[in-house]
Amino acid sequence: MKFHVLTLFPEMVLQGLNTSILGRAQENGLISLHAVDIRDYTLDKHGKVDDYPYGGGAGMLIQAQPVYDAYQAVAAGKRLRTIYVTPQGKTFNQRMAEEFAGEEELVFLCGHYEGIDERVLEEIVTDNVSIGDYVLTGGELPAMVMIDAIARLVPGVLNNETSARTESFYNDLLEYPQYSRPALWHGKSVPDVLLSGNHKEINKWRRERSVERTAAVRPDLYARYQAKEKAILSLGHHKREHIHMMELLRRGNGELLYHKDENVMLYDRECGACFLTASTPEAGEKMTAALLSGSCPLPEAPRWFVVCQDFLADFIQEAFGFRIFHQCCQACYTRKEPLLVRHKDIRRLDEGAKGYFLENYPYGDEGYFMDRIASGFLYGAFVEGRPVGFIGLHDDGSMGMLYVEEAYRGKGLGASLEAYLINRLRELDWTPYCHVFSENEASKNLQEKLGLYLSGDTIWWLGREED
Repeated sequence: MKFHVLTLFPEMVLQGLNTSILGRAQENGLISLHAVDIRDYTLDKHGKVDDYPYGGGAGMLIQAQPVYDAYQAVAAGKRLRTIYVTPQGKTFNQRMAEEFAGEEELVFLCGHYEGIDERVLEEIVTDNVSIGDYVLTGGELPAMVMIDAIARLVPGVLNNETSARTESFYNDLLEYPQYSRPALWHGKSVPDVLLSGNHKEINKWRRERSVERTAAVRPDLYARYQAKEKAILSLGHHKREHIHMMELLRRGNGELLYHKDENVMLYDRECGACFLTASTPEAGEKMTAALLSGSCPLPEAPRWFVVCQDFLADFIQEAFGFRIFHQCCQACYTRKEPLLVRHKDIRRLDEGAKGYFLENYPYGDEGYFMDRIASGFLYGAFVEGRPVGFIGLHDDGSMGMLYVEEAYRGKGLGASLEAYLINRLRELDWTPYCHVFSENEASKNLQEKLGLYLSGDTIWWLGREED
């Protein structure tokens, strides 16, 4: 991921972000940081970039021309997402960090003095963002704060794929208390459960402490957490049909838009899909009307609608002009024991497998491959050092992309690949699930062989006609 910072003080930015974890991430090529001195682009022979504001007022204003030319030098004809660091912007939070982390490049524009000429802001800025309701001398420190929060979400930066899922603000919970040696310090002992070696009980204790801390310190986050938990409970009445929505909420990816009784609607920014389930046609019609009227607004225009009832599929087609792309049944693995993986050489794929993936997965493109690589959930089966098949986690959280070369079919490689992925997901305390095309009997048989439960109901994926 590339960060560009337009600033009057590039050395300040570089000194602050070239050390520790982010410094190592740059050395390893996971992120790059380009601090651009706006003064280098002024046309003034004395190097001035500021002038008095029209209409009078205190202080000086950064002029439009050097900012615009600095941006053009960075963008090189592209339209890059550009964040103007300003107290007037939306307050930065973890959800925004996750959204920004999905970009390949970001530009941060740092103001100084009394600000920047409004005309260039209108030309280049896509997002106005603040880090709090206070005023600083410049935008460099807020830009550094946001870059740190965003960069640590880039796969590989933390060297621990579970770190970002266990800390504050993940799934609207604050992080649990943590302890290190010695076991007794100033008369205070480490909680016994953490010394027990019982990981199930440890995880339970950590979850309880996270909930308690969030309720006490951040009641706003706790209210959102409670709303999601209530929705999960409602969906759980028909778990096999709703496991995809339950997991989106549990994993922190689903944004709850509507919940009343067993009628639930949520949005997943990762795959750009709106998920709906309704107990009756009347309830489904009401939810669709709420979407159309804007009384239940979507965060952005969806690429997909994923619905659990045929009447909802009809409503969405009529209201939004989407058409049915896939009819699937859902399978989920709810057993406690791990699965046996007979093929021993299964490992995570890297960018070197791009050609192999694109050649053998007809529904993917280079962007999707790179996205799945970045997620850390794309695995290959190897024979004599070369891949002969693969499986991964789709951007909606479901297992899929299963492929085995014809010469190696019938040898259990497909079962080994799926079993391997199921075991990895269980280690994260996730419930593995997949959407199987209704006509794919071979895949249905594989799910039953591995011990997954097949839902008898249909899940409809609806997309735009141009897709």
